[in-house]
Amino acid sequence: QVQPVESGGGLVQAGGSLRLSCVVSGRTFGGYAMAWFRQAPGKEREFVSRISATGETTYYADSVKGRFTISRDNAKNLLYLQMDSRQPEDTAVYYCARDFRGYTPPSYRDVDSYDYWGQGTQVTVSS
Repeated sequence: QVQPVESGGGLVQAGGSLRLSCVVSGRTFGGYAMAWFRQAPGKEREFVSRISATGETTYYADSVKGRFTISRDNAKNLLYLQMDSRQPEDTAVYYCARDFRGYTPPSYRDVDSYDYWGQGTQVTVSS
């Protein structure tokens, strides 16, 4: 059983920075690609970023390119999302998730490509 747990959310001013963390239970963390999604009130859950099992390949939504950085520490079962230049539009609940395929599928931006999800952490950006 995989149990992701997110942390690091909170309230920041526009232009500020936050780093989210996600710790994942189990010893097979390094064998799976991971991703961050977010969901704003009244909207569908949307893709934010993805990182390969080894960390050598990353993907970003156009809305966060140049501002967010995804990384991982497989030895510590940790996934990170460094968020700089925060904007009010970034306000959402952020989730980390595991891709059960292990390799990037054409549908990697689809929530159905991931099998285990964290409980989410709220990020609020004020103007």
